[in-house]
Order: sequence, then structure tokens, then C-alpha cells
Amino acid sequence: MRERRRLRMAILALVSVVLLGAVPLYFGLRTLSHDPVFDTLDALSVPSWASTKTVDNVSGSRWCLQDCRLRERTVESQKAWKETAQAYEAALSRDGWQRWKVDRCPEQKVKGSYTCWRRDELTLDLWVREPTCVPPPVAGEPAPSPVPAPAAGECAGSLVSVKVRNAIDDERTGPQPTTDPSLTGEDPYPTLTDDPLGELTPSPS
Repeated sequence: MRERRRLRMAILALVSVVLLGAVPLYFGLRTLSHDPVFDTLDALSVPSWASTKTVDNVSGSRWCLQDCRLRERTVESQKAWKETAQAYEAALSRDGWQRWKVDRCPEQKVKGSYTCWRRDELTLDLWVREPTCVPPPVAGEPAPSPVPAPAAGECAGSLVSVKVRNAIDDERTGPQPTTDPSLTGEDPYPTLTDDPLGELTPSPS
């Protein structure tokens, strides 16, 4: 009887330790796997028509090991890109994001509305444009393959792309290179003549 009691007590103790350790471990892993930045984006007070379908993607390390974390979100909107851009910009302003006017925003000229924002230690790129539509197939030719991005079914509405990065990992937050000739000094690479050998050295007489 004593051995049975000891065995029962050992089993109960083992079950208690497993339960007490499993619950914190579960919530800890859940916290590490979930990015709170997406919670911030979910909390944006945009109309329901401006967020009908959402696709999230995460890359990089939260602790900036090798590469810092990059959060990307693509959203479908039921209305045109101008009205959608106004809705998202107003929502970002209400949520404490400040408009960030910086060079290379965007890197190159794009269609639609492209704006940059900053809040605390984060930077955000917002790109709103018309949806990518697949053209109808030509008679006698196979149908073109769709673009690998969520697009509106009837080629209406707009697409919203949001990219959030850590400010320390955003190269636009640092000093930008200048091309001012007055700051470059003397050109270390003189202009070459047409003769690849240059002038001949006179031989001694």
C-alpha cells in the first residue's frame, strides 16, 4: 500500500509539473511566433471595404541576427486606389504615425500612391495602386499565368501593400551620399587620352 501511495504521489507530482510548465511554454512560444506589429496594423481604423482580404509575410530575425525583421502585408480593397489611399493615410495619422518625407520613397517611380511613415522605432511604406489584372487569352494561345499576388476578382478596386521595418535597419534613416562636386575634391582618376600608351619617354642620347 505504501508503494502504491508513493507511486500515485509521484505520478501526480509529475503531471502537475508538466501542466505548470506546459502552459507558460505554450504562451511563450506563441508570443515569440507572433509579431505585435501585425496587431498594430490590425488595429488601424480603416473601413471594412478597404480590407477585404489580407496576406501577411515575415522574414528576418526579431533580434536582428544577420537580417532584421521585415513585415509585409498585402490587402485588397473594394474601392479605387485614391479613396483607399486617403482611408489608410487618415488611419495611420490617427494611430500616431507621422508622414516621413525622405529620398528614395519610393526607390523608383511607381503608379498609384506611395508614401512613407515613421513611429517610434519603426518605418512604414504604404503603396496603394490599381489591381494587377490578367488579360484575356488570345484565340489559339494558352491563357497567361496569373501574377503571384492577391488581385481583385473582377479587376476592380485596388491593392494595398504595407512594408514595416526597424528604423535602424532602414538605410534611409542614415546619412545619404552626396554628389556635390565641391565636396569631392580632386578627381583621383584623370581623364585618359586617346593613346592607350600615353606619351613616349624620350630615350637618352
